[in-house]
Amino acid sequence: MTSTDRIAILFSLVVIFGAAFIAGSIFENMAHLEDEFAYIWQAKTIAGSDLTLPSPDYSSSFLIPFVVDHQGLRFAKYPLGWPVVLSLGIRTGLRNWVNPILAGIAIWFVYKLAKRLFNEKVGILSVVLLGTSPLFLIQAGTLLSHVWSLVLVSAFSLFWFDSMDTDQQTGVWFKGISAGVCLGLVGLTRPLTMAAISIPFFIHGIIQMIRGNRVQRRVVFLIGGSALLVTCLHFVWQWALTGDLLTNPYTLWWTYDKYGFGPGYGVVPGGHSPLQGWWNTKHSLHAGLSDLFGWGLISWLFLPFGLIKGRKSSSVYLLLGIFVSLVILYSVYWIGSWLLGPRYYFEALPGLTIITALGICWLAGWNCSKGDNKFEQDRRRYRPLIATGIIAALIFGNLYFYLPSRLKTLQGLYGIERSDLAAFESTQVQDLTPALVIVHSDAWMPYGSLLELESSNLDSPWIFAWSIGPDRDQKLTESYRDQRTIIHYYPDEEPLKLFVSAHK
Repeated sequence: MTSTDRIAILFSLVVIFGAAFIAGSIFENMAHLEDEFAYIWQAKTIAGSDLTLPSPDYSSSFLIPFVVDHQGLRFAKYPLGWPVVLSLGIRTGLRNWVNPILAGIAIWFVYKLAKRLFNEKVGILSVVLLGTSPLFLIQAGTLLSHVWSLVLVSAFSLFWFDSMDTDQQTGVWFKGISAGVCLGLVGLTRPLTMAAISIPFFIHGIIQMIRGNRVQRRVVFLIGGSALLVTCLHFVWQWALTGDLLTNPYTLWWTYDKYGFGPGYGVVPGGHSPLQGWWNTKHSLHAGLSDLFGWGLISWLFLPFGLIKGRKSSSVYLLLGIFVSLVILYSVYWIGSWLLGPRYYFEALPGLTIITALGICWLAGWNCSKGDNKFEQDRRRYRPLIATGIIAALIFGNLYFYLPSRLKTLQGLYGIERSDLAAFESTQVQDLTPALVIVHSDAWMPYGSLLELESSNLDSPWIFAWSIGPDRDQKLTESYRDQRTIIHYYPDEEPLKLFVSAHK
């Protein structure tokens, strides 16, 4: 292990604690987006050794965003890949550390990938850029699936390049299988992302089939077969939930939630269109101009120089191809991504940071050749000094100005805050449990924030129902009065109103 390797490991640890700080101080270790609520519910269910649960009576009152009730069963609409990983955190009591730890692992994989393709200089600069990226740190602080997906994409890319190097005497077959498994796991987490990642590597695989040697051709088949085998589990999962291999659970929540153009796709009259896809893409890319590295509209400044330097390297085209493919394929989806940055393109971050680092190293006059790890400076010493000064100033500007300001806009997102739970965590109300709390609120968010205290199978001391009318509230009261204290809660009123309607 080199000294640069040790620096990369140290930086990985710094990123873990930095991401954990953001998760706790900005997002308060709580779900805010509908996606997160569904992931947490499914993870809790899996942690309890179940894939689905029976739909509760009056299921519409016990709403969980993006959790479907279908043919008497309740399950999240999202694929299993991320909820399974998140469930491990729930089992161990480390749920809030899962994404921060994965962020640190991602840093290490990106370093190894950049070092393998170029050298340690490009590797260490890549992880500094990635580890200070607002887009990266924002996702690492959430409970979304993107960081797990990024780890898998980085590992897949590393194993792909390693397995194509048939000059190695050992490990080629293992690395090929590992590459296929990682790609397949992306398919079990974010299927459209897997399709996008596959396109540039499929093209590269075809080239290897034509120009490569016999071992390389066999490795390509091995990677493809392994990925396909793992991905098929996605259809088994759909069959287990819906009884149909091809029924996408997304459409059980919203029938229009599909990839494609025309009537029935998306909420726009007449359906999603290429023009709408272009507008979504443009808006998402605009959000990413600053979120990429936090350098304002010049976050992309050094990317062209990396492309110029690496124009003769097929690996650069593969890394760039991931980004291009994600942008094109997600334009087919009816909604864009910009609230937390362009997260649909998140898995392209390793490639974009490596190419950017390559461009910076080239402009600085450092040797970017593969395997050359000597930090020899160009004779014109002003080049590395100027480049180092500019990059240091940009990173400082991001960490001191842009990142804190960007994170502040996400604090208390949708009005969901940890303080919302205070009324039910005080010792004065614990004697009322077990209790059913009927939440009277026009929006789902005040009700949704309380779900942090609820188990997925509704056997926790507190369970919550969203009031959808006096008749339903009365039925809930009659159904639960012998089992639980019935409480009516009015979070929209000041001061907060909490009325005990009936004792168990």
